Amino acid sequence: MMFKNWILVFVFTGALLACKNQNKNTDLSTESENHQFTNELIKETSPYLLQHAHNPVNWKPWSSEAFKKAADENKLVVLSVGYSTCHWCHVMEEESFEDLEVAKLMNEKFVSIKVDREERPDLDMVYQTALQLVNGTGGWPMNAIIMPNGSPVFLGTYHEKENWKNILLKFSTEYEKNPEKMHEYATMLSEGVQEVYNQPANQIANAISPNIIENGISSWSSLWDNEWGGNQGEQKFILPTNLIMLLDYAVLEQDENAKNHVLKTLNSVVHGGIYDHVDGGFFRYSTDHMWKVPHFEKMLYDNAQLINLLSKTYKLTGNEEFKVAVEETFKFLHTEMRNEQGGYFSAMDADTDGEEGLYYIWKKDELQDLLQNDFELFAQYYGIVDGEVWEDGNFVLNNKISKSEFLQTNTLNEEQLNEKLGKWKKLLNQARQKRTKPKKDYKILTSWNALLIDGYLEAYKAFGDDNYLNEAISVFNYLTANNYTNGQLVHSYTKDSKQREVFLEDFAFLAKSAFSLFEVTMETKYLDLSKDLMQNAEQKYKSNSVLYYYNIANDLVPSIINTSDGVVPSANAIMAQNFLKNGHLEYNTDYLQKAETMGALVTSDFENHAVSYGAWGSLLLQQAYPFYEIVIVGENAEQLLSQMSKTYIANTILVGSKVESEISLFKDRYIDEDTFIYVCQNNTCKLPVKTIDEGFQQMVSFGYKGFKGSN
Repeated sequence: MMFKNWILVFVFTGALLACKNQNKNTDLSTESENHQFTNELIKETSPYLLQHAHNPVNWKPWSSEAFKKAADENKLVVLSVGYSTCHWCHVMEEESFEDLEVAKLMNEKFVSIKVDREERPDLDMVYQTALQLVNGTGGWPMNAIIMPNGSPVFLGTYHEKENWKNILLKFSTEYEKNPEKMHEYATMLSEGVQEVYNQPANQIANAISPNIIENGISSWSSLWDNEWGGNQGEQKFILPTNLIMLLDYAVLEQDENAKNHVLKTLNSVVHGGIYDHVDGGFFRYSTDHMWKVPHFEKMLYDNAQLINLLSKTYKLTGNEEFKVAVEETFKFLHTEMRNEQGGYFSAMDADTDGEEGLYYIWKKDELQDLLQNDFELFAQYYGIVDGEVWEDGNFVLNNKISKSEFLQTNTLNEEQLNEKLGKWKKLLNQARQKRTKPKKDYKILTSWNALLIDGYLEAYKAFGDDNYLNEAISVFNYLTANNYTNGQLVHSYTKDSKQREVFLEDFAFLAKSAFSLFEVTMETKYLDLSKDLMQNAEQKYKSNSVLYYYNIANDLVPSIINTSDGVVPSANAIMAQNFLKNGHLEYNTDYLQKAETMGALVTSDFENHAVSYGAWGSLLLQQAYPFYEIVIVGENAEQLLSQMSKTYIANTILVGSKVESEISLFKDRYIDEDTFIYVCQNNTCKLPVKTIDEGFQQMVSFGYKGFKGSN
């Protein structure tokens, strides 16, 4: 039985139970070399699939033709899902998929399909959810044995060679002897998953209230690591979506505990080894509770969201270390992850020459040679002492001591220390340039680049540096020129790519970015495109409920309704956020009602599992607490908008116009040669004022408490 009618929720915890996320260093440009084996993946453009193009396994890309071949030949299908920076994906490749004995078995008894999960997140969601239902956990590589109609009979992750051979033999033999029994099991699994995951569209809507949000955050807080920040556990992810929501909550409620958790987490990660102290940028996650030793891949979505979070937090705290981290991460992304035309690559590998973190780690004697007389100071600042060795005599730079503590024990002032930090980073960067750089996955993913646009815009608002705004516009222009052509949006773009798949997250995230560009630049062309994208998404992904399908179903892929966050925010939550902002801008009550109805369906999910519903939490805050409309109209609107954007303001739409406009929030508010600020809440507006301070005072008179905790 096919999963055709499934409506699935992708469980957040499984999305984060990653493979250990290093990979071997594979030359992706292999077409001109001589190889003993070449399979159909050679025609693909995904770097991950190309890495497997010369395996002796007769890999095929996902296609209806591959499943027809399985049906015609009465064979089971091996489905292997991974991504380019997944260490255990490549370990399994070396041990099994490059092994002639294993390949012979797979080629004779199965049709084998390889999938890049970053290109096809829909397929990954479907089979990861089934894997979690069967095993309780998920992860990558995800290796499944499935029927010719797509229904799984076995799901697992990494397997050693002999174990994998035994699995292949067991299921191929069973299928030959008892095909009816296997069909029955596949049907049972399909029906079981369908029964479990029909839930999202059928949930009962609940009233949205501050109590539900407080309960959700209180429950989540029991998981907080009160010493190092983040959530308790040895594998720690930063989870920017959650922290952005929590910061808004802290401001609205003046909750010091929530605020301190965000600040403790950010202080720990910008000082820890999860941050690249030489080149900037954050690694994907930490292997220990102190954020000391990361898995060394760098993902675009992490860095995009962290630029956003750090910029917002800077506005609240004025912490210069957050500003420096944003500047250095921007430099890293622009230097290492950007193509010449302005699109940003999806990932940078963890391994170099088959060794984990080789590009990033340091030997003590190497540092002594580089730093000479400054070594002792450097070692004290970055933890280069015997007790901090990672493995094999290697160190990960990890700054456990604050600048103030460091200065108290040394005869330096802050200016001198900053000069030395700049000098040290330059020396180590120069040494790194002599090393072999990790490979990059050069796919340009629409949704991830849209997250980066949002991050750059938040940095522009916080710091006023035009470089951030210009780069945000450049990324947006790249996407509209390559990923969104002739009215057709695609999820993944590479030169000569054949990929035509597109998902709800691409429409929702890009629409959000376009709206954000309108907010910052006041150019209505961005608003028009945002509305077009939302209308297309509404039509394309409409379901029988108020929630939206993640994908378009076909004979091999079911429709999915996904409500929880994964490594990126829930696409449904971002759709609802977009409806809310557009609704306020244009007094569109239908949009506001949609946003409220969508939020009401997930209130119980947030209350019970806030850690998995951060993006929904941001929406619920805007609905449970007063939401403010701040409108600046007149010839000086741009200047006032920029100045006002430097202040952290929660639950607000802040927009401006220098010209007369028919947009509802601007209508009849333009006066020649003058500029006014209008502050409204719940269909009630104060009298127009001319200064930012007066506008903020009007918010306070409405009951806004957020300014009390600033700086």
